[in-house]
Amino acid sequence: MRIVYDHQIVGSQEFGGASRYVYELATRMAETHRQDVYVVSPLFANRYVKSRPESLKVIGVPIPRIPRTGRMVLALNSLVARPMIRGLRPDVVHETYYSRRRVAPRAARAVVTVYDMIHERFPEEFRANDPTRQLKAAAVARADHVICISEYTRRDLVELVRVDPAKITVVYLGVALTSARASATSIPTRPFLLFVGYRGGYKNFIGMLRAYAASPRLRQTVDIVCFGGGTFSRAEMNLMRNLGVSDTHVRHQSGGDALLAAHYRAASALVYPSLYEGFGIPPLEAMSCDCPVVCSNGGSIPEIVAEAGELFDPREPESIAVAIERVVFDDFRRGQLVAHGRERIKHFSWARCARETLDVYRRFQSQDT
Repeated sequence: MRIVYDHQIVGSQEFGGASRYVYELATRMAETHRQDVYVVSPLFANRYVKSRPESLKVIGVPIPRIPRTGRMVLALNSLVARPMIRGLRPDVVHETYYSRRRVAPRAARAVVTVYDMIHERFPEEFRANDPTRQLKAAAVARADHVICISEYTRRDLVELVRVDPAKITVVYLGVALTSARASATSIPTRPFLLFVGYRGGYKNFIGMLRAYAASPRLRQTVDIVCFGGGTFSRAEMNLMRNLGVSDTHVRHQSGGDALLAAHYRAASALVYPSLYEGFGIPPLEAMSCDCPVVCSNGGSIPEIVAEAGELFDPREPESIAVAIERVVFDDFRRGQLVAHGRERIKHFSWARCARETLDVYRRFQSQDT
């Protein structure tokens, strides 16, 4: 088959979960499954695609990421990519996000991935004129098939957008962190809890911070390290001061996969307090590094972590604090979670994700014969 992945994610995302997903899929389709694979993005800043293997054909020009140019790049890519894709005469076009118009030529089958239903569940966190919900519904309606990255997301999509369940396949994501070792000087010497990624809104960092502030035992014993997600905002700094939490005990760190993996290995636990996730990669990354996971019972998270996570109610700071204390101060429980994590992570690989996605593409071949 000739398979094309469009520009929507790799053209707009320098790095991150969605672009990693597209890169891993495209690479494995080309290298492992010997398909004829193209990524079409006239302009792209994505780091994964920039360092692609030779087997993955990319039509486009790498550019540096320039702040506040995202809409312009998207508009240009949208205009130029369609004729490029049409000229390739693909069998399948995998639309990697939600566009206003169909990306795939009429003769090709269109697949779209739905990552989550956060815009539908938490509309108050987005601008009133944010078009994502409408674009998602339109993309799903015109697609020949839809891939959801968790069963929870599939159920939400059926409930909220009224999609025929027969049109949807659940394919779990994989996880892969570099095994390279980061410098020990980059890792805190005092025990710490790890929070990874964006902190605002439904990610509920505020809930974790309130739980930490309310527990004298945690404050005396462990710090918090926030990895990625940008430096602390003025509102976050004010909240820390109001809660009596010193900025020497809550710190920000950023860096690449090697440094992130080193933090997972050194942390007392990953705390993942999201109110909702369509999948949730950090808990799996933590498991792959033998880091215990203390996490929310919201959204798809229990589905993904199963028995390998200590669950809490993310809306109750006391529940968060009790769960963290149960893991941090109990070596036996920590050992249990690490052991469960080693088994749970075996269910999630990019090889499996690519194989099951290719099975979706191949359904079209059987339908056409």
